[in-house]
Amino acid sequence: MEEAVKRWVVKLSRWDPQPSDFSFALSLLPSHEHSSVSRFVKLEDRKRALVSRMLQYVLVHDVLQIPFPDIVIKRTLEGKPYLDCDGLRFPNFNFNVSHHGDYVAIASEPVCLVGVDIVSYDVPRGETITEFIQLFSSYFSCLEWDNIVTAGTSDDVLIEFYRYWSLKEAYVKAIGSGLTEGLNKVEFSHTRWTDISAKVNGKVMTQWRFWLLELGDRHCVSIARVHPISAATSYKRTLKKVDFTEDEYTEGLHLPNVDFVQLGIEQLISTLQKA
Repeated sequence: MEEAVKRWVVKLSRWDPQPSDFSFALSLLPSHEHSSVSRFVKLEDRKRALVSRMLQYVLVHDVLQIPFPDIVIKRTLEGKPYLDCDGLRFPNFNFNVSHHGDYVAIASEPVCLVGVDIVSYDVPRGETITEFIQLFSSYFSCLEWDNIVTAGTSDDVLIEFYRYWSLKEAYVKAIGSGLTEGLNKVEFSHTRWTDISAKVNGKVMTQWRFWLLELGDRHCVSIARVHPISAATSYKRTLKKVDFTEDEYTEGLHLPNVDFVQLGIEQLISTLQKA
């Protein structure tokens, strides 16, 4: 099952396409995906949306060997993508994407649900760091908030805030709820951002695994992995299998969390073009 655990990331600043190059790359995607890319006004937003969708199709093809014309990717009302195909080698194969700042990332799992979230350590404009993070204070536990505001310099405080926020977003995206309500009840603990664990209402979440990695250039990415039974109702309906034996689930939960592989957009274009 390890071959179905993928972690890919693309750095957007390495691609500066001419309009014709962008249009060609977009034409390689199914036509129903075009509007979800072209609806954005700013080029950087369109690039993020395009690369996000390219990553999804290339990863599904790479892991499951499904011909591109047969890949059907849909999304729940909350926006979580899922694969609508039968007879898969890994019946519960799922993936999640994230983009922020200069990076787009995708992560996949064969058994457990996966959530991924990238954050760029952007310095707020027009307000102080204290004013900015205060807007989100209700989403953190007392312990988390104390760790954030006592992190050190203003920049340390900002980075600490973004790291906690990234983990919380990965948690929400893994289950597919699309909700931030109640995030203050999810409390993360860590040892220098390793050995990350979480509690909900004081109870340790033993069915979860979390990781946080630095991408460089003031970005980090979080990964969440959880038992499929934790999926939100809308996403659970899309899963081919929810009930696993204890051995199957344990194997899936403890699969190695592989390093992120950085891909070039040219690689994605080439793969799609060959198809």
